[in-house]
Amino acid sequence: MLQSATGHEGGAVGVAPPAAQTAIEPAAEPGAGAGARRFRGKNKGPAWRRPDDGAVTVVRLRLVPDLAARHRLEQLYAAAWSLKRALRRDARSRAVAYRAGYRRRRTPADAKRWRARLGLSREALERAAYRHLDASGHLKHHLSKAVAMHLADEVWTGVERHLFPDASGKRHGLPKAGSWWDFTRIPGRARSHTRARKWETFRLHGTLSGHLAAYPSSGLPADITPGRAAALPPGTSVLVQSRTPQAPEPPRSRGRGKRVWWEHDGPLAVVFAGGPDGRRGDLVVPVRLPQGAGQWPHLVHTLGDPEAWHKVDLVRRRAPSEPGGWTYEAHLMVLKAAFVPDSTAARRAAAPAGRRGGVDGNVSNLAVVSVSTNSGTVPPADLAGVVSSRVVLPEGERVRIERRERKRRGRRRALERSRRATNTTQYQLGKRQAERERRRRAAGLLPKQVQVPGGPRLARADGKPSRSHRRDTLSTTYIRLRAADAAAGQRAAQSRATRARQIAGQLVGVHGPDLVVEDCDITAWFRLWGRACARFTPGMLITALAAECAATGGRLLRASTRTTALSQHLPWRTPPPPNPGRPHPPLPGRGRRLRPGR
Repeated sequence: MLQSATGHEGGAVGVAPPAAQTAIEPAAEPGAGAGARRFRGKNKGPAWRRPDDGAVTVVRLRLVPDLAARHRLEQLYAAAWSLKRALRRDARSRAVAYRAGYRRRRTPADAKRWRARLGLSREALERAAYRHLDASGHLKHHLSKAVAMHLADEVWTGVERHLFPDASGKRHGLPKAGSWWDFTRIPGRARSHTRARKWETFRLHGTLSGHLAAYPSSGLPADITPGRAAALPPGTSVLVQSRTPQAPEPPRSRGRGKRVWWEHDGPLAVVFAGGPDGRRGDLVVPVRLPQGAGQWPHLVHTLGDPEAWHKVDLVRRRAPSEPGGWTYEAHLMVLKAAFVPDSTAARRAAAPAGRRGGVDGNVSNLAVVSVSTNSGTVPPADLAGVVSSRVVLPEGERVRIERRERKRRGRRRALERSRRATNTTQYQLGKRQAERERRRRAAGLLPKQVQVPGGPRLARADGKPSRSHRRDTLSTTYIRLRAADAAAGQRAAQSRATRARQIAGQLVGVHGPDLVVEDCDITAWFRLWGRACARFTPGMLITALAAECAATGGRLLRASTRTTALSQHLPWRTPPPPNPGRPHPPLPGRGRRLRPGR
């Protein structure tokens, strides 16, 4: 591959006519007066802040719930989606009213008062979430107000991007309700680092040493520790965990009091207390860690210090092989820098620092040429310090991509057949089917029922379908195939990202971290060479190369060629006729047309 050479419906917002309004003031909170809402006030001590470096990393922990816990997780996601959909519809109706009242926001001060009246603020959306939660009869069995507040904050983030432009002056569109299948994350609340035993919503309890002591491999010594397990050679089995381990029980306080999770030092588990009206106790989901020794240096770095654990988010992914079609993960944010393996750190330390190189990204290959800057002249007088590399797709990778594309096309055809079979009234007959129907009708035979119509979808005069695709009836096979297609797409994307990181590390190890690439729009290439770009992914390679250069201590500089003469002197273009008054310097290949790599 690398070649080197030396829920609830949101109500409409009612607004009085302009003539009847003399002043616009923020609406008072319900219950103002003697029973007004109280505020906590200022902090008595200094507020906690992140460490000076501010580095954080996120580790994904796989959850293995049993059937009862999986049912509760499904109910939790259903309740959270109902609340978030209601908040998005409320926010959309308020944003529409805000955009319609353009006369009320002529000045920044008027716009601020208009937003306050409509309830377009973070706090107003949080109060709306609380009202939805209190008004419902079932949501408080599954959700707490802390989860509702964080869901409202996520909705406000989208509304804020619509109301206020970014640094380039662009805005996002109106917030939409979204789809149930795209709702994959429930945010959690960060733990308190100033007060002990205060961590709301999703909590991670247990220790890495307790997990190792609960599920040790048979060939390990009895006094094994996480540090010694991380030092084992890759391929050594460290843990032996069942497919669905039993959820741990919280220990009794001081051995005789009530059961508390804060003193649990056994295997790792994610705990959620549930809603205020829930009567089923804590939701406890065991954590399944990688069993091989190759991943344990990463686990010791992220899970070795429980004081560095900051926040847990609940995430689900499509998994056709799992019961219910979803697999659940806990994304733990740790107040540490990202883990760097020893081999990667050694490779970055050995990267040459006295070189300057240029990157040429193409549709199906990527070339890098670098020169040594230690000679004092750039470019050097001779070609002794010039090193070139060229990245192409090997034949084995090309065959694997073609096999993967054939499987994807087969899944897409199966999905289309399933949709047509369950929605026959929304498709016309194909040419052969229509001709057979005409012959049977001419022969006086009864019409034959068509299982899978092969014609186009019924549409209006403007070409739009008569009925939206989202209203179609979907079979169980269709849902299972769609989940399998999404999972295969995720695996392919992860494979491409891994390949890009590995190639970027090899290039920086040869040419150094100081590189220059042309600043161009790669999306325009897909209109001409879309299939080749999707196979080679030049944009992903350049992005990974920029991240690797920054991690090594250098920089991938994007140089614009639109305002310079660099793009006008490409060696593969036919040179203009010579001008006796301004002779061109001799260039290799001048006078004959060269064919560039694409």
